[in-house]
Order: sequence, then C-alpha cells, then structure tokens
Amino acid sequence: MRNVKYTDSINFRCLEHLKDTFLDITLIHAGREQCKPMQIYSGERTEYILHFVISGKGFYSTDSNTYPLESGQMFLISPGRHVSYGADAKDPCRYAWIGFKGVRAETILKQCGFSSKKPVLTLASRMDDILNYIDNILDCRALTTSDEMRREAWMLEIFAKLIDDNAQQKQKISSKSNSRTSGVYAELAIEHINNYYNDGCNVSDIAENIGISRAYLNHVFQKELGMSIQKFLIDFRMHKAASLLVNTPYSINEIAKAVGYEDQLAFSKSFKKKFEVSPKSYRSFQATTVVYSEKQLADNKEDFT
Repeated sequence: MRNVKYTDSINFRCLEHLKDTFLDITLIHAGREQCKPMQIYSGERTEYILHFVISGKGFYSTDSNTYPLESGQMFLISPGRHVSYGADAKDPCRYAWIGFKGVRAETILKQCGFSSKKPVLTLASRMDDILNYIDNILDCRALTTSDEMRREAWMLEIFAKLIDDNAQQKQKISSKSNSRTSGVYAELAIEHINNYYNDGCNVSDIAENIGISRAYLNHVFQKELGMSIQKFLIDFRMHKAASLLVNTPYSINEIAKAVGYEDQLAFSKSFKKKFEVSPKSYRSFQATTVVYSEKQLADNKEDFT
C-alpha cells in the first residue's frame, strides 16, 4: 500500500496517494428555532439529530436520564430511542440543529466525543462558527445537485470542527498527564462526577475518562480528601438526593433515578447508611423543622412588636 505523499516546493505543490473514502452520511434536515416557554417534544426519530443550544435553558431526557440544558451545549438524539426535550418556562432555549443518517454516522459521532453515556456535551469552539455553517446550509435551499453538494459540504465542516475540538481536548489532557499533581486528577474526577452522577457513572467510568487506573484514582482521593473515590461518589449522590427530598415534590423512586440509582431499595439503603434515617423520614423531619422554624420566627416577631 502506498503512503500519502505531500510535496511543497516553489514550482510544484501536490497531495497524492490518498486512499479511497466512502463517507455515506447524508443530511436530512437542518434549522433554527426559538422555543416557546414549556415547549416539549417527545417521541422517537429514525435519524440522528444534533442540537446546538444557542441561548436559554431547557432539558433533555433519554434512557431514564434527564440532563439540564444551557447555552453553549449540544445534545444528540439517536434513532430508535424514545426521548423528550423541552424549553424552560422562564428562559426558553433557542437552538439550531442538523439531522442526518448513514452507516458512518455513529463512527463520526464517536470521534466528536458522543457516546450512549455522553449524549450531552459542551461545545468547545465558538457557537457562531457552528451557526454560520448551519445558516450556509439553509441558504443552499435549491433542489439542485450543486446546492445538494454544498449542503453536504457544510455539514461535513461541522463534523470536522467537532472532531478537531475533541481531539484537541484529549491532547491537552494527554500533554499535561506527566506533570499533573494528584490534586488535578481529583479536580477532574469531581468535575466528571458533577456532570454525570445522575447517569449511573461508576469509578471505572471516571478513571477511564481522565486517563488513569482505578487503583491510582483511589490513591489520589485517599491522599487529597482522606476517603476512597467510591465513598466520595456515594456521598455526593446522597447530598444531591437530600436536597431533592427537601426542595422538590418528586417521589423517592424518581429521586433515586435522578442521582443514578435504578434500584430504589439500593438507594434507600445507601441513604440510610449516610444519614441514619430513611429518605421518607428525612423528608418528613426536614419539613417539620421548616414549619417549626417559621412558627418560631413568627412568635419572635410578635414578642418583638
């Protein structure tokens, strides 16, 4: 097999011996939308759709996981999966999107950084660049071969940019790996937990994401925080659950899933081990405490007046 050859001289510039390519990825649709407050879509699609959140807030739900959305993020809808996504009541999101399909789509999306456990990512490059590409697609609206080729070309520009961004992020992590202190690894692990605790992530997922072994990650947490990574992850989820119990009307089963537990019984055992009361008792106790505090405040105000 011949190697790719590039020649650049005063009188001759050439790129040759390129291999045959077969992208087989086709643009199905593209667009922009300013959502109405509480506008929601729910259902399945037959194609991939990649949304870019331009401004505002919303949510995206898939595979029993719900992700909050905000400006600068992108989320992926995969074919055959039931999803729901919608706009915030007070600050509805505005987004742009491309819909596509093809045998190479999944491979390309992986190179962009997406996976079944990471359907929502933060855009590393400028949103304006992506929006310009999508506007160029929309400008090429004629049903001609030339405009069809231009639309496909602008879609490929989007993927090329996302792939470059993902590669650069990985390179930054790799270039710093030799000089990293254990504290930096701990920060990266905590950041990953904060982003994916509700997605059922485990210690192996965290270690793989930051590029170190599970054993070394545990050593890092013992050194920096005086506890195992597993204990930190459980404590993090339990504190999130405690906040949801006090501040939301969600059921205990819904809260369990919201913090990464598919099994409500396992969640309740972990919660009781952490706080020495069941989730139900914790919610009742906190509600009673709040009511008592408000009554005490009212009594004190009467005494003062």
